[in-house]
Formats: sequence, C-alpha cells, structure tokens
Amino acid sequence: MSSLLSAAEPSLSPPIAKTVPKTIEAHGDKRHDPYFWLRDDARKNPEVLSYLEAENRYTEAVMKPTEELQKKLYDEILARIKQTDESVPYRKGDYWYFSRTVEGQQYGINSRKKGSMAGVEEILLDQNVLAKGEKYFRVANMSVAPNQQLMVYGTDTAGDEVYTLQFKDLKTGQLLADKVPGVYYSIAWSNDNKTVFYTIVDEAKRPYKVLRHTLGTDPKSDTVVFHETDERFELQVGKSKNDRFIYIQSGSKTSSEVRYLDANQATAAFSVLYPRANDIEYDVVDRGDEFYVRINDKGRNFRLVRVAQKSPALSNAVEVIPHRADALLEGVDAFANHLVVSERVNGLLQIQVTDLRTNQSHSIDAPEAAYVFAPAGNPEYNSTTLRFTYSSLITPPSVYDYDMEKKTRELKKQQPVLGGYDPKLYATERVFATAQDGQKVPVALVYKKALFKKDGSNPALLYGYGSYGLNSDPFFSSERLSLLDRGFVYAIASIRGGSEMGKPWHDQGRMMNKRNTFTDFIAAAEHLVKNKYSSTAKLGIMGGSAGGLLMGAVTNMRPDLFGAVIAKVPFVDVVSTMQDKNLPLTVGEFEEWGNPEEQKAYAYIRSYSPYDNVERQQFPHMLITGGLNDPRVSYWEPAKWVARLRTMKKGDNMLLLKMSMGAGHFGASGRYDRFKETALDYAFLIKALGVEVKP
Repeated sequence: MSSLLSAAEPSLSPPIAKTVPKTIEAHGDKRHDPYFWLRDDARKNPEVLSYLEAENRYTEAVMKPTEELQKKLYDEILARIKQTDESVPYRKGDYWYFSRTVEGQQYGINSRKKGSMAGVEEILLDQNVLAKGEKYFRVANMSVAPNQQLMVYGTDTAGDEVYTLQFKDLKTGQLLADKVPGVYYSIAWSNDNKTVFYTIVDEAKRPYKVLRHTLGTDPKSDTVVFHETDERFELQVGKSKNDRFIYIQSGSKTSSEVRYLDANQATAAFSVLYPRANDIEYDVVDRGDEFYVRINDKGRNFRLVRVAQKSPALSNAVEVIPHRADALLEGVDAFANHLVVSERVNGLLQIQVTDLRTNQSHSIDAPEAAYVFAPAGNPEYNSTTLRFTYSSLITPPSVYDYDMEKKTRELKKQQPVLGGYDPKLYATERVFATAQDGQKVPVALVYKKALFKKDGSNPALLYGYGSYGLNSDPFFSSERLSLLDRGFVYAIASIRGGSEMGKPWHDQGRMMNKRNTFTDFIAAAEHLVKNKYSSTAKLGIMGGSAGGLLMGAVTNMRPDLFGAVIAKVPFVDVVSTMQDKNLPLTVGEFEEWGNPEEQKAYAYIRSYSPYDNVERQQFPHMLITGGLNDPRVSYWEPAKWVARLRTMKKGDNMLLLKMSMGAGHFGASGRYDRFKETALDYAFLIKALGVEVKP
C-alpha cells in the first residue's frame, strides 16, 4: 500500500496573479480589491485568459501523480453504469415517450412509439447528432404539441443557459423554418398547435418577458404578452395537465403572482388570479371548474384552498388542508378524480392521495428512515396511476407506478448498478447535530459496513448547500461507491437556508440570519468528529454555487476543522456581486441575502463574504472550480478567491483552481466528461486526506 503526496510538490510554482490597486467604498467602509481586474472579460482580455490557463496547467501538474488513480476511478464509475439504457416510458395520448442512451455516446436519444412499446420506434431527437462538433451541448424546452405532430426544442452550445428554439414536423421529420433565439427555460403550446409562449431574459439574465410566437411568422415580430418590470421577479410559463390553461408564474424570493389564459384562446389577454402581496406566495393547479391554490397567507408552511374559476376570490375559498406548523405543504397535483399532495414532515417527504369522489385520503408509505420520495412524470390527467420515484443513500433511484384506487404499487425500473452492487453491504443513518442555538440539524450518512470503524479513522465527505429554500435530500449515487468502497463516510447536512424542516427553516438561514447556515454546517462537522465517524484531518467538505459560499465561509471560520475542501462554482465575492445590479440574479436575490445599499445589510454581508474575509492562516487542501461561460456565478469569483488565498495562506497545502473553458454553471454537458470531473474530485480528496491506495 502507498499514500499519494498530500501537499503540492515543492518543485511546482503556482501562478501568482498580478495586483492592481482598487478601493471600493460604501457606507464609510473601504474594501481593497487588488484582483478586481480579473472581472475583465477573459474572452476579450488575453491577460485574464492567460492567468486562468496558467491555473489550469498548475492544477494539472499537481494532480499528475494521480492520473492513474483518476483513470481507475473513471473506469470504476463507468463500469457501474448501464451505458446502453432506456428510461421508463410514459403515455401521453396515443404515444409512449421515452429516452435512451447508447454506449460510447455522450448524449441521450428521445423517442416515442405509437399504441404500445411493441410499436416501431420514432426518433424525435438524437442529441448526439445535434451535438457533433460542439464542445458544449444541452437541450431544454423539448415539448410536443397537443396534436403530437409538431415538436419544439431548444439548444445551448455555450453553457450560458440561453437557448435557440427550433420546430420539427413529426410527420415528415423536417425542421420548420422558424428559429427563435435568446429563449430561457419554460415554454407552453396553446391548443391551436401553432402558437408557443416562451420566456426571454434581460441583460442580467432575468427571465422578464413572456412572448407569443405563431408558426410561420418572423420571430422578430413576436408579441410580448407580459413584461415583468419589477427586477425582483422572474417569470415562468407553463400549461396545466388537462391542457385547459396557460399559466404565467411571476415570483420573487418572497412573493408571487399567477396569470392564466384559456389555452383555446391564444391571442386573448391573461387574467391575474391574485395580485402580488409582500411575503405571500402561491401557486395553482386546475381541475374541472375549480382552482386548487397552495398559498402561505395564513402561515409560512402553506395551506391548500379550493375556489371556483368563475369567482376565485379567496373570500369564497373552501379550505382543503389547513396550515400546519409541523408540515410544509410542498406540492399539489390534480388528476380527474384524485388529488396528490406532497408534504415535508421532520425533513422527509410524504405523499398523500385523496379520492375526490369520496373525499377519502391515504398516504403512500416509505420503507426507510431517510429517503428521497417524489411524484414524477404524470402528464395524463385522466389517469388513476401516479408515478413516483424513490431512492435513498443505499437504494438506487426506483420508478414506481401507484394505482391510486387499488393502493398498490408496481416497480417499473430501478437504476441498474452493475458490478454486483449489494445494498446490504452498506449502512445508512440519520443523526441530528446540535447547532449553537440548540436547533437540531439533520445529517444523513452512509458507509460500507465492513470498512467502517467508529474510532475516527475513516475518511469522510460532508456535503451542504443551505440556500434559496432548496433541500439537500439523501439521494443515491453510484459514483459515490468509489468513495464508500475506500472506507469513506459520506454525509449530507440539511442546514438552515433550505426548507427541509419547513419554510421557517429557510427563513432562519437567509437575510440577517444567514450565519445560521454556516454554524449549522460547522455543528454537523463537529458532530461527525465528536462521535468518531471521522476526524478533522480526514474530513473533506463539498458544496457548489451557494454551497460554494458555504465552503468559503466555514473555511474562513474554522479552517482547523477540515482536511480538504471542494468548492464548485462558488459564490464567494458576495459584496461586490450584490452591489452590481447589472450582473445576473443580483436584484432578485436581495430577498435572499439583503440589499447592500442598506447599511445594516451591507455590514452583515461584509461580515461573512468569503472573499472579503480571507485572513493570514493555514487553510485545508482546496480544489476550487469555475466555468468561463457561467451566467450564475461569474468565473472571476473563484478566480479572485484563489488569487487572494494564494497570498494569504500559510503552509504548503494544495490550492487548486480548475476552470472549465467551454462550459457554464453545471459543468461538462456530456455524461462521460462529467464522470471525468467526478474522478478528478475524488482523486483530489484521496490525495488530500492521505487515504491509502493500492499501487
């Protein structure tokens, strides 16, 4: 057995970014930012590009001794994947739709069969053909028209999440002349099979307009049907399950407003359901001549009411599910005869089904203590079958069809894990760490039984996010087995800032409560160390985007607690970003982080912003990634952070920047390229934590 070097080889010299004096003053406070110049567009400034490329070369050189390990990890990951595979088909009208992958091909193939799966395959979209010659490729907004004879899809070849819509005649297989550029996520067909509603973004990448395109017309003449002028709000457009309405959802971080239109009247005006109000969020589904409205007007965790479409005023509402302080009403779906409600209780999702003819309700059981459980892929309104997915840290993603009348479930498919995976060889636990203020923070963890010793000797990787009310659920990953099979404990901390424990859990981790997110994560790490799941020298941590902010904050606060850090596309230059209203997302996020134009908010953000609080101290080994075309976290955030860390850190622990020069926020688009990124992350962890590997 041998151990890889755990520090940067002394013969390698890291790149040192030049400094250019820059002072930024606000509210009497002066911030000195000598790396502000890295904000110059790297695609236009050769000096910036040169620095990023030098960092990539340095990372490659430092990680060169792990090349054999990276290949081994990649081969392991690949060996567990059924490379030629097929999704569970779903029915829409006369067709069964599915996607499949082929060994050796980076992207999926979207297909359908008429009548039954015994029919002839009709390939709707071979993404591998479309992606040929592209360094980056992603499809979004793929949707078949109500008559199922036309299809729209969008392509992004830069990673900036702006798509070009194209239309395909499914009878002839030919593309129509229509090509609509600059489209964001979300589209909706009207019932005339020739009109599509879509969203576009402004210069700050905020979806701010919904437009209407009619096939055969010039996209330049497309009609704006709604313009959202409040910069805090973003738009989505969609269609109800029963094809009755087109919906425009306008939402900020704390309030929302819904507009609706009869899908048979494409050129009519949208109606507002309820005007927006501060701190009131709602959404809607329709059934028959009624709307079911999920709204938090009577409590943060939402209630469900039913209103008539002809007179939808809340004063006329019938309450279906009252607000509960101990349960977050997370989602609602309406079928012809059934209502499906998703509630989160004690951090875990529960699904309740109500027969609307008898008003009788029942819940669908989950067999494990910690799991991921959610309705999925239910496009048919007139159906008694509910499809849902289930997984856990040891159970691969499983697709079930649930008969809502018979109360029986059928496993349609469980994600294959090749190579003889046996879940009985692994153990999963759910523990609670105690935060500074006494709150109990859920931590889900998994390890291989035969390799686990509760004596602090196991290496570990702790993941966290904790922002925007997004949940960190205990999901399965076959890639992760390469860590578990080397003795790692893998843990997920459900810290405040998410909504795992209800909407107040989010409130307690945003705005002037943001520090709870960081101290919760530290508490989770301390719990793992104190209870000897791992030790400080063997504990790695990982987070991305706002989770990268988490990585930066906790590393500044407790560098002694962690052996290694992986920060993916990290949002770390928080003060400067939140002061720049021209950047993507900034204004809309004032309700998540605060508006630095207000002195109190500025001082609070300034107190934890990772880039602004780097001190002269020893840091753990760190791998930091970015994407040159990232529209969410600009590439200069990780670049500036690394540049400052290089001049401030003590010791010879690794500090690596891996900048993807052809991708955006979500990394590589091809599945094989993504596996290579994972192999690099894991090799870094193994190297940094001194995990013994076979020669």
